[in-house]
Amino acid sequence: MLDAYPLNMTVTAPTLELLEWVAARLRTYDDVREAWRSNCPRYAVWDDAVTDGLVRVAAQPDSGARTVVLTARGQAALRESLVKT
Repeated sequence: MLDAYPLNMTVTAPTLELLEWVAARLRTYDDVREAWRSNCPRYAVWDDAVTDGLVRVAAQPDSGARTVVLTARGQAALRESLVKT
């Protein structure tokens, strides 16, 4: 089940920073891609977060604007990181 946050899953510090940034307020897809874009394959925070099922792109019902939201798995990862600190 992808929404379950496995205890053995390691979320890197940059990915946690992305999750915190997304959770802080409504972010458009374009804002996220602009702020977290990277051409370096070693620093693919956005790509890793999507692949790991931590974030997803959602359409706002009223405007159709694409926003980025944390999935249940992303919320769990963020909660777990806050408990550890």
